[in-house]
Order: sequence, then C-alpha cells, then structure tokens
Amino acid sequence: MKTFYYTILSLILSLSLTAQTVVDIIVDSEDHNTLEAAVIAAGLVETLSGDGPFTVFAPTDAAFAALPEGTVESLLEDPSGALTDILLYHVASGTALSTDLSDGMMVTTLNGKSVTVTINDDGVFINDAQVTFADIVADNGVVHVIDAVLLPPTITITDIVVNSPVHETLEAAVIAADLAETLAGEGPFTLFAPTDAAFAALPEGTVESLLEDPSGALTDILLYHVAAGTALSTDLSDGMMVTTLNGKSVTVTINDDGVFINDAQVTFADIVADNGVVHVIDAVLLPPTITITDIVVNSPVHETLEAAVIAADLAETLAGEGPFTLFAPTDAAFAALPEGTVESLLEDPSGKLTDILLYHVAAGTALSTDLSDGMMVPTLNGKNVTVTINDDGVFIDDAQVIFADIVADNGVVHVIDAVLLPPSNTITDIVVNSPVHETLEAAVIAADLAETLKGEGPFTLFAPTDAAFAALPEGTVESLLEDPSGALTDILLYHVAAGKALSTDLSDGMMVPTLNGESVTVTINDDGVFINDAQVTIADITADNGVVHVIDAVLLPGVVSTADLAQFASVTLYPNPAVSSVTIDMSNMNAEILRFDIYDISGSVINTYRFNSVKQSLDISTLNSGMYYLNIVMDDITYSKRFFVLK
Repeated sequence: MKTFYYTILSLILSLSLTAQTVVDIIVDSEDHNTLEAAVIAAGLVETLSGDGPFTVFAPTDAAFAALPEGTVESLLEDPSGALTDILLYHVASGTALSTDLSDGMMVTTLNGKSVTVTINDDGVFINDAQVTFADIVADNGVVHVIDAVLLPPTITITDIVVNSPVHETLEAAVIAADLAETLAGEGPFTLFAPTDAAFAALPEGTVESLLEDPSGALTDILLYHVAAGTALSTDLSDGMMVTTLNGKSVTVTINDDGVFINDAQVTFADIVADNGVVHVIDAVLLPPTITITDIVVNSPVHETLEAAVIAADLAETLAGEGPFTLFAPTDAAFAALPEGTVESLLEDPSGKLTDILLYHVAAGTALSTDLSDGMMVPTLNGKNVTVTINDDGVFIDDAQVIFADIVADNGVVHVIDAVLLPPSNTITDIVVNSPVHETLEAAVIAADLAETLKGEGPFTLFAPTDAAFAALPEGTVESLLEDPSGALTDILLYHVAAGKALSTDLSDGMMVPTLNGESVTVTINDDGVFINDAQVTIADITADNGVVHVIDAVLLPGVVSTADLAQFASVTLYPNPAVSSVTIDMSNMNAEILRFDIYDISGSVINTYRFNSVKQSLDISTLNSGMYYLNIVMDDITYSKRFFVLK
C-alpha cells in the first residue's frame, strides 16, 4: 500500500512540473496499465487529451483483474462496442473535484447514463466502486482512482416503458401480452409508445376487452407499434413506410404540424435504449384489416377475378371472418378460357360463376407448408381439389401455384395460372359410381338414358338397388334388357321426375309426376318415407343436375302384376326413328285400348289419340325432331314406348 501511495505522490510531483492531460495521468500510472490499453484500443486517447474538461473515474489494474476471467480480453476484441461503452461510463464532462461531490448526487457520463455518488462513514463511492485516491488534477480535468470497474446499467425498451409515469397502460398491456422479455431482448427495436391518455381515448371498454385476450388482438396491436431496427427521428422522412413486427406498415408524415405515425403525433422523440429507441405518441395505432377481398382488389393481375367476385356477390363473404384459402387465377388464366366464356359467366353471376368461384375457395387457412402431395382439399363448392407436389412445382388440380402464402387477416391467397373448373357430378355419374346400382346402370345405358340423365335437368331419380332388381320374378330383368326401348324405358322413366325434389320437399300423400307420364305416391309414416311401396333407404344424394334417392324396390308403372311385363314386351312401334307417321302394333294385347298420349321429354302432353284397334298409324307430321314417349292407356294399365322424330 505504501508503494501505491508513493507512486501517486511521485506522479503528483511530476505533474506539477509539466502540463498533463487525464490521458497522461493514466499512461504514467503504474497501476492503470489495463485502463491505458483499453483507452488506446478504444481510440479515446485523442478525445481525453482534448480541451475537456473531463472527470475520469479510473479503475486500477486490480479492479480489471477482479472481473470474470476472459472479460478484459473479450472487451479488447470489440474495442468500438462494449469497451467504448464501458469506458465512457467512467468519464463525465466538467471538472468534478471531491469537494464538488455530494451524497446521492447523480453524475451524467459521456455514455449517456448516470453514476450515483454515495458518501458515508466508509468513504466515497461511485456506484459500488470506492474512491481510493481523489483529485489528481490535470490541465483538462481531474482523475479519481476507484477500486472497481463501473458497468453501465442496461436500459431496454421495456425499462423505459416500465419507468415511465405516463405509460402505465402500455406497461400492463406489454406484460399481459408476454412481450416484456421480447422488448428487453437484443433487438434493436423502435417503439412508438402511446401514452395512458392515448389508451383512455379509445372507446369505453376497449382496453379491458383487449386485456382479456392478450394473445390475440392485444398482441396484434402492440406489435403494430414496434419496428425492427433503431429508427431515430433523424432517420424518418415524410411518406416513409415502416414495416412493423405485426407484418403491416405504418406511414410517417412530416409537416408543419409535426411528425406523425399514421394519425398519431410524436410528442417526444428519441428516448434511446440499449436495444433501440422509443418515440412517445398521442394515439393508439390500430392495424388495418387486410382481407382476402382486399388482396384481390389491390392486385394488378386479378382484375377479372375481382369483377367476378363482385358480380357473384362474394366480396363481402371473402371479407368476412373466415378463415379462407383462395386459389386465385390471374387475368391471364381467365383470358386462356375459350372466347366468350368469361362474358357468359358474368351474365349468370348467381349460377355457374358462383359455382366456379366457390370451387377456388376452401375453409381454413392452408399455407403452402400445410399442403402435401395427393392431398384432397374440400372447397366451398362442395367438391374437392387435388394437390400435386412434384419436381415441377405445386399444382391445384392442373393449375400451378406461381405465388404462395399471401397472408390476409382472414386467411391466405395462393396465385394460380389457370382457372379451376369443378368436375361435373350428374345423376348418371352417381348411378355409375355406386357399387349397389350396377343393374340400374346397365338398364340406363341399355335404354339410352345415360345421356339424358347427364343433361341439364334438373331431375329427381328414385334409384332401386341391385337387390331391388334381384327381387323381381326370375328372368324379368333379362326380358326388359332385351327390349330396352320398350318396357325398360317405360319403367325407368317412371323412376324419374322433372325438377329437384329433396327429402324436405316431400310430404305425405304427395303425388309426383314422372317422365313416364304417371305419378308416384309419397307416403311418410313412422316406418319411413315410401315411394309407392318402395322405401327410401338413402335420401338426398345431390348431383349438379338434381338429386338421387335410393329405394329398396323397383317401381312398376300402371302394372297390376309383374306378369303384365311380358305382354307389354310384345308391343312394337315402327318406323323408329320416324318422319311423319308411326305405326303401333299391339296384336298380342288383350286389354281394351282407351287412348294414346304422346309426351315430350319434359313430360308435357303433345297429342292425344283415341282408337280401338290393335294396329294403328299415328300422324306425327307436326312434331319437331327429338325424343318422345307414346303412352298406351288401357283400363288401369299404362305402357310407354320411346320413339324419335327426324325431320
């Protein structure tokens, strides 16, 4: 200890003989070699040799040695960073002699932060470091030797908010949203900090409501006040867009009235933290809502899709809560459709256009990372699109995804290069694809009705199962298939009604006219729903052109017993196709003929004839080309034959 004091005394005596700076004092001291090396490494020699004046709290070599092992070496490796920061925390402007210091005094350092002076019976302390030798006066200031290195306290964005008397609501919100630790992290961040008054200006109950859902809307709003990076007021410019951690941008406006972030005025700028900066604002920033509709409307390559969505009255739907996934075909995709297609669709916005558009929308948010090869995605149209992922890219049906994951507040948009056309699902498709309707399929094809039941319709089909056909007398199905244009067609048309009659449209005792010309009777009781005597076992299988109800028995039109089928099979109609007349030969019929009725495919009566002959020629010269049905009405039996007219 004596050696130390003699060294200091010698230093003082030598300094009295020549002009010395605070740097010279450090350099000439045998106990400040580490401090000397640090000052030189940080490039502060010239600064501390300047006019000043400066007050330096100078930690000894022993003080540096007391730091955790490797600390000094680490600091010297980053001289312009943490080392400079720490050294400047040991220097204050002005000459503060020991007589100028007082207990509790706060001394602002060149680091920007303050040290605290404590004077008590144990001595004089700067923070927790004791002054071991005071008032070594230099020409540009004074040096006080201390026994510990001063480490500047970390002041984070969170610290600024927590210690602010006008940001109590913001503090509560940050803590509730679990963002305090984030804003105390490395960053850097720029926080636009609304005051308590700003939160109080929100509609009554808003703050309370937000605090009840901290991980939802509250977090979303708070992140809209934070940007990555340190944006000082000098870094801001008029019209500048600043992207926030919410993902959306705020707009900077600078005019004669001041600086504004969106519509909130900056009332206090540049409160610097170790991990960024805080700007106080006078209003809460509310992030704009960006919906699927907004993305489509604001896209320069989706003008046709925009027009279609508006025409189909789906804009409000796609701006709703959702969430939705939209596969969005470009203008070029629509232009690739056959000429006139878009115009035709826009003329019927509530029909086919809506059907096609809904085939591009799925419920839920399906990001590209959620899609997998072979995945089937149900659409709002009710049908599925197929995802294919291969070396060529990602495809939705046959359309390639050319831009993925445009995220909206209510879902996501994937841009595709082709319009998706929903597959047709007709009455015929349902029958053909059913594992329990193979006989009905064979009958429909044999009677040449497959194309008819694929048509626009709409139709209602009462579809007997294979078991229902198998329950007919032996040989009946084979006999019918041998005469497909006769009794088979008559029976099949007795299973088809014009229009779409869902189960909810049926009522007990209801009579439903069929394309055969006769009506079936609906019975609804405790046992179920019946069409004539056949029970509906599965209802409401919806097709694009109608509906199918599965029944457990074959419906036989105007036939008192299945034995009559053989008699009807002997009836012939020729020529078929016909031009101006057609002959009906019923030589093997025993019943008295009451009349002949000709129906068109819609079930409308075209002509009625009354004869009492088993062989009769009918004048059809007034009929247009097309398919017709001749109903032969005999007592309580009706029989139909199909024929064609060619002109």
